[in-house]
Amino acid sequence: MNPNDNMKKHEGSKPEEQLQRENSENATTDPKPVSEAQAGAGDSTGGESVSPDLETRLAEAEQRAASYKDLFLRKAAEFENYKRRMENENALTLRYAHEELLQALLPLVDDLERSLKNAHDVKTSPFFAGVELIYQKMLKVLQSFNVRPFETVGKEFDVRYHDALLQIPRKGVPPHTILEEVERGYLYHDKVLRHAKVIVSADAGDGEEVNAAGHERTTKEE
Repeated sequence: MNPNDNMKKHEGSKPEEQLQRENSENATTDPKPVSEAQAGAGDSTGGESVSPDLETRLAEAEQRAASYKDLFLRKAAEFENYKRRMENENALTLRYAHEELLQALLPLVDDLERSLKNAHDVKTSPFFAGVELIYQKMLKVLQSFNVRPFETVGKEFDVRYHDALLQIPRKGVPPHTILEEVERGYLYHDKVLRHAKVIVSADAGDGEEVNAAGHERTTKEE
């Protein structure tokens, strides 16, 4: 028998299921043809322009973003100003924290000054020395808090530092010049802790004495 005949016979005897499997595998490997209509549909979206509605929404979003940015910058600036203002207020509060206590001590200093000024006959006594020692200690306490008196006599009257108790005409003295200090004034750092009570020269006329309110008095200067 011819060998080729045997091979053909063997090929013809393949099972039907195997032949169906081979046909299905060949069908999956072959690409399906794409129609021109489908290809055109896939390319049409890429060249289409943005719709006007989308452009409007984008412009509105950019406008809102700019508005929010401006609002944020304004609030940040306001917060910085508030922070700086609070820092200044806190610094001033700490700087003048003892103002009320120091004001309460000033009358005690005045009493000690008057006691020393009027003690003419006891300046050599131990009591006078003790009062003077207390007075000097009080002045040192005030100085430690940067409290100091300021000069007034001979200076021009200034409402920022002085309280006028009386106005007296004085020949040869310019008007509004301080003639006498009744109560000493003090500064606390650069702030007036207590105004000085003074007597000021006036330009009211021939020897007429007037008080701080401007009312004439009957006494006259010789």
